Amino acid sequence: MMYLMKMPSPVGLLHLASDGENIVGLWIEGQKYFAATIDEELTEQPDLPVFRQAKAWLEAYFAKQPLPALPPLAPKGSQFRQEVWKQLLAIPYGKTVTYGDIAKTLRANGIAAAAQAVGGAVGHNPISIIIPCHRVVGSSGSLTGYAGGVHIKKQLLELEETDMTGMFVPTKGTAL
Repeated sequence: MMYLMKMPSPVGLLHLASDGENIVGLWIEGQKYFAATIDEELTEQPDLPVFRQAKAWLEAYFAKQPLPALPPLAPKGSQFRQEVWKQLLAIPYGKTVTYGDIAKTLRANGIAAAAQAVGGAVGHNPISIIIPCHRVVGSSGSLTGYAGGVHIKKQLLELEETDMTGMFVPTKGTAL
């Protein structure tokens, strides 16, 4: 059985999914690939302990307060995507890396990776915000490639007071 909790946030209504013990999804309403990794019906059950823990983390994040421990996470995806998502969790708050940086790290760990493949895995991250895919930018400084929308990616980076010198919102492309 899969469970659902909805909560308002500064970036829109958030939908969290859980298997009862872990967060398996977090999507901003209307984002690409919304609930793409969920293959069964979700039952609203907002009072689960894992949802309370995730809500506390998200409220602290949006309030710029010290972050409590992450709730247990169990994103569904291929082994390659799992490796990319582990790299995302290692990006410090307020910092960014490029898709190429992640590919280089994976290759150094013996995992074949190209920046484009990393981009696909980042874009399909099923646990937005908590697994911080918004901290990945193009090598040119482009804020491309956020399933929740580039404007929300920019908003999250600004919330974290990220140095955005040299970064820009693309005006054309497929990942706006």
